[in-house]
Amino acid sequence: MLYIKDIVKTYKRGVRANDGVTIQVGAGEVVGLLGHNGAGKTTLINQVAGLTVPTSGTIRVDGCDPVAEPSKVRRMIAVMPQSHAPLTGVTPRQVIKSMARIRGMSKSAANTRTEELIEALDLGEWADTTGERLSGGVRRLTAFGMAAASPGQVVMLDEPTNDVDPARRRLLWEQIRGLANRGCAVLLVTHNVVEAERSVDRIVVLDSGKVMAEGTAAQLRSRAAGDLRLELTAADIDGLPSLPEHIATAGPPLRASRRLTIALESSAAADALTWAQRLRASQDIDEFSLVPVGLEDVYLDLVGGESTSNGEEEG
Repeated sequence: MLYIKDIVKTYKRGVRANDGVTIQVGAGEVVGLLGHNGAGKTTLINQVAGLTVPTSGTIRVDGCDPVAEPSKVRRMIAVMPQSHAPLTGVTPRQVIKSMARIRGMSKSAANTRTEELIEALDLGEWADTTGERLSGGVRRLTAFGMAAASPGQVVMLDEPTNDVDPARRRLLWEQIRGLANRGCAVLLVTHNVVEAERSVDRIVVLDSGKVMAEGTAAQLRSRAAGDLRLELTAADIDGLPSLPEHIATAGPPLRASRRLTIALESSAAADALTWAQRLRASQDIDEFSLVPVGLEDVYLDLVGGESTSNGEEEG
């Protein structure tokens, strides 16, 4: 459905926002594009939407080229941008219904779809409130409703859960999955590792414009050193203990301020847990946790902890 092959986008001064990006999203699939701010995610979406022309490479939306057939492709896609939708003077009900009509739905179908989305996203309380009086979270939900009103074949969502409260965030994820269940190919931009791990079918990690890794959450977690992470937190920066020699690690311990993180194989869990409990009982540390390796561990291994911005985009 969505085919992106070897996309390069070079801006002035030779800065590459995208550097050989290849991604495919099939019908009924939700693919998460994960990366720091400035990793090249929003630039990529803009090229699929025909708002920016690639320097080189190929993009196809159900076989159509956004550069050669921009009008046709725009009828086939729906985009929820990273920025807030312009809602001054209009209500969520009005803009969702208007978008459905613009996308070709009959008046009756547009009314029905609008009410479905208002109910599904729990927007009823604000459905007839003008945009300047809405919170950021309600504006984000409204923007999603505009994209989902009549979504076409490909849906691209840029940080859809930003500012949304936890309860309605769950409702939003249900609707995102609902779009895929209707046969849409969904490309979702996020920097929220936890949400990506729980909610998408595949994950593409993007950093400095390049694809660093791709796969399911389980496939990406398998890249990590060890099966477990032991994390110790000391009362002060000088209070972190030295690791006993009898505890076999799966990689070098990482020290950050008052925190010590140790990669472990499952076979070392019992010894590590005994040691951590002893430290806690003697008050040598404030707290500890022993948890399975997560996608965040893999993500930080791939891209590091600092954002690398190309200066051309926020996302």
